[in-house]
Amino acid sequence: MSNYELMVIFTPVLSEEEYKSTQKKYLAFVKDNGGQVLHDKPWGLKSLTYPIQKKTTGLYWVLEYSAPSDFNEKLDIQILRDESILRSMVTKLDKYAVEYNARKRSGVPTGNKIAEV
Repeated sequence: MSNYELMVIFTPVLSEEEYKSTQKKYLAFVKDNGGQVLHDKPWGLKSLTYPIQKKTTGLYWVLEYSAPSDFNEKLDIQILRDESILRSMVTKLDKYAVEYNARKRSGVPTGNKIAEV
């Protein structure tokens, strides 16, 4: 099983309940298909760099999971069917990215801060 990160931009017209229930739906989808959820973080409403479907804001959500390689095809089909998703991106994480994310979540300095003069 490989580690992946899914970033999703939901349409901003979702209510708080719909936003949370959609997240739970995808968390359950990962678990039901033999994957394991490592971490998920809703970022909330953010401005978009450019309009998508005439919308200038979106509800962001990031999910880190491990799953078999054939799972991403099933996930992609589910995402394409979901009308509440404006954009999505799945990234395969190497061991360094997994380690970096774990350190960042635990609060350990990651060494990427710019030194002040």
